[in-house]
Amino acid sequence: MAADASAATVRSQRRLAVLGSPIEHSLSPLLHNAAYTALGLPWQYDRAEVGGGELLPFLQGLGDDWLGLSLTMPLKREVIAYLDEVTPLVDELQVANTLRFAPGRSSDTRVLQGANTDVWGIEQALREAGIERLESAEVIGSGATALSSLRALADLGARRVRLHARTPEHAGELVDRAADWGVTVDVVTLTGGELALTAPAVVSTLPAHAADAIEPRLGSAGDVLLDVAYDPWPSTLATRWQAIGGTAVSGIEMLLWQAVAQVRFFVFGDDTRELPDEPTIVRAMRAVLPPNGMPPGDLPRP
Repeated sequence: MAADASAATVRSQRRLAVLGSPIEHSLSPLLHNAAYTALGLPWQYDRAEVGGGELLPFLQGLGDDWLGLSLTMPLKREVIAYLDEVTPLVDELQVANTLRFAPGRSSDTRVLQGANTDVWGIEQALREAGIERLESAEVIGSGATALSSLRALADLGARRVRLHARTPEHAGELVDRAADWGVTVDVVTLTGGELALTAPAVVSTLPAHAADAIEPRLGSAGDVLLDVAYDPWPSTLATRWQAIGGTAVSGIEMLLWQAVAQVRFFVFGDDTRELPDEPTIVRAMRAVLPPNGMPPGDLPRP
C-alpha cells in the first residue's frame, strides 16, 4: 500500500456501497471487493436500494465507519446538492457517480467529496475497442450518462455527435454543454424499428431492454457499439449489432474502468492518481467479472 496514503483511511475497517434503483444485479460489489482484497484493505463494499428523493435520509443514517458510495441512477444529479467539495469534472457536468466522506475541520464533522468517473470509464472502454480518435459519433439516450458520454467523446476528438432522444425537447442542456467543448450535437427523435447508426462509434446509454426495439443499420463493418447496459449480456441491441458486422462492447468494460477510478478516489481522494501496482489490481477486478454480465448468486445488502 502507498506509504503516503492516510493511515487512518487505509488500515481501519471501512464500509462502502453502491446505491441506486434498481440495484440488485449490480456488479460493483464484486469489482470493489476484489480491488480492496488485492490492496490488502479491510474494507467491505455492499449495495443498497435507494430511489429518487431517498438519498439525504440514507446519508444522514450512516455512521463514521462509512468511507464512500458509488451512485447509479437516479442519484447522479440528486447528490450534487449535498456535496461540499467536487472535482473539476463534477463542477462542469453537475453529475457525480462517486461520494467520499473525508474528515472535517473538527472531529465530529465530515466533508462530502464528489467525483465523476463515468467519463473516464467510457473513454477507456472505447480505447480498449480500438477507438483512439474520432471525428463523429452517436449517442442513444439523453440522461446523465449521455452527458458523460458526450464529454468522453469530446475528449476523444469528436466534433459532431448525433443524439437519439425519446424527448428531444429535453436535450437542450446536452446541446448547450457539448457546444462548450466544441461539439455540435444534432438531436433526433428516438423511435423503435430500423435506425441508421453510421458513425464509427455509438454509445447506448439506455437501461436494460430499453433498446430492444431498435434494428440498427451500420455505416461500415467494424463500427463500435458501447452498450452501457450489461444485464443481460449480450443485449438484444448488441446481438443485432454483431449479427450485421459491428463490434459490440459491454457496459461491463465501462463499469470496470469507472470502478478503478472510484477505488483511486476512495483511497487517495484523487480519481486520477494511479493505485500501487495498478495493473495487478485491474487484473484482480477483471477476474471476478462473469462473462455473461450476471453476478453469480445473490450479494448481501448493507
